[in-house]
Amino acid sequence: MVDEPSRWQALGGLATVGITPVVAIAGATIGGYFLDRWLGTNPLFTLIGLGVGIATGVREFLRTMKRWQSEERNGR
Repeated sequence: MVDEPSRWQALGGLATVGITPVVAIAGATIGGYFLDRWLGTNPLFTLIGLGVGIATGVREFLRTMKRWQSEERNGR
């Protein structure tokens, strides 16, 4: 039997790639929104949170792709 990931493991990996950027963007934007409401600085921290969330989402996506690529090269 070949050491190949099951279909469920592959599906879990794909779900992680899809969910992580959404959660990062939403979390940082919502955090910025509530910080704006608390400080009365609309929309400064909401926009900063959006930028931080996008940067985090892209970084995590690229890290995951790089990890998968290195696992593919090494044959797992």
